[in-house]
Amino acid sequence: MSSLLSSLPTYSTTSNSRLQSLYSDISRQKYSNPTSYHSNVDWWGRTLETLVTRGWLVENTTSTRPSSGPGTNEIVGKETDKLILNAGRGLVESLRYEGVGKPLGLGTVIAELRSTKSLIPLSQFLYTTQSVYDPGWLPYRIASYVLGKPLWWALEQLELVRPEDGYSETEMWKRVAGQYIVLGLVEKAAHAVVRIREANRGIGAADGLFNFEGFRKEFGDKVNAGNILSEGDVKVLVKFLERDRKVVVVDKEVIKFVDEGQIAEITAVDRGILELKTAVENLHAQVDSIQRKIDDCTEKIQSALRQKRKSIALSYLRSKKQLEDLLTKRLGSLETLQSTLIRVEGAAGDVEIMKSYESSTATLQMILAHPSLQRDKIDETMDAMASATSDARDVDEAIKIGGDIAAADAGIDESELEEELRALVKESERDREDEAEKEQRARLEEERMKVPEQRPDAVDPREPSKEVREAVHAI
Repeated sequence: MSSLLSSLPTYSTTSNSRLQSLYSDISRQKYSNPTSYHSNVDWWGRTLETLVTRGWLVENTTSTRPSSGPGTNEIVGKETDKLILNAGRGLVESLRYEGVGKPLGLGTVIAELRSTKSLIPLSQFLYTTQSVYDPGWLPYRIASYVLGKPLWWALEQLELVRPEDGYSETEMWKRVAGQYIVLGLVEKAAHAVVRIREANRGIGAADGLFNFEGFRKEFGDKVNAGNILSEGDVKVLVKFLERDRKVVVVDKEVIKFVDEGQIAEITAVDRGILELKTAVENLHAQVDSIQRKIDDCTEKIQSALRQKRKSIALSYLRSKKQLEDLLTKRLGSLETLQSTLIRVEGAAGDVEIMKSYESSTATLQMILAHPSLQRDKIDETMDAMASATSDARDVDEAIKIGGDIAAADAGIDESELEEELRALVKESERDREDEAEKEQRARLEEERMKVPEQRPDAVDPREPSKEVREAVHAI
């Protein structure tokens, strides 16, 4: 076990001297050195959580028997739990570490984790109707820290009771031994279930209905990093999803996911759909099993023929033929059941749609029945709106007329304004023409500068030479 422990993050990052301190009896530190005490408890809490979720505690199995109390029976199973801690003296031996020994204060750690609700007794978790987040979940804790602390102190002074750190480790184990759910692990598993459900939400009612075995097949190996949940883990997880997360409802062996706003109940239709779904799943398993047997017979036939054992090959051939006939029958039954399930789901969906129609119709009728939407009220409102619009138009006209009168009273001649405006337009046009002319002259000057200037002594190649001119003159 030491090699496994050394691979844990809490061990691999902790020095040997620190481990020796953690493995010592830390009960006296609660009052003498509370900072160190709570740091040690936190380290042990993370360590135990990792050991449980990885399934490394061999003795960590659900083994209680069915109970006659209210609610679901106690968990029975032989698998290693991934959400439940079996806190007993065997746990101390499991945590023995080479060079350090066994933890001497683990009972105190369990008691402290229980008082902070990091660990919750299994039977209390399964049977209580209160949420784990309800402040009244732990009556003893409430009494101790809110009401009963002064009384408890007085009893301690009278030596009628002993303080918690007055118990020996052996006595402490008698108080804390038992099975506990690890709340942090249950919360993570529940969050994973909800996330998977939202990502793979189906279109039929059957996709949200499970029995406990079907729930375990669907989610058991997906919520805990590949470590399959035990039957006990599934019961704990479903209880948490039902009571504390309120995403499922449970009635005996039927588990139903409920969406927000949906009625949280399991109906006879739900039970019928689940039975059909289970029958289809069972037939699928039978078909797969028969097909595997057929493949096995085929291999044995070929092997017998290679060995020239025709009688054995003939026997396997008969078995194969019978299996093929059975497979044909099972496939026919499977097809019938699947078709029935699809029709039932469709009908159930139609019921939900009709309920939505009825709700929408009732809502619409309620809105239309409002006094503001009555015909007389509508006509009255529209007439009032038309009258207000007419009044607004009259106000605009009055304002416009008032503006014209004000302009006339100011002695402004409209013809003079128009003449002045035309003069300004002409002036603007002249400025644009002058600007265009300047740009034209600048462009011509630029082009002229690009032509190379000829030198006075340069000879024009088109001009006749001197000798030619003299000859022409002589003639």
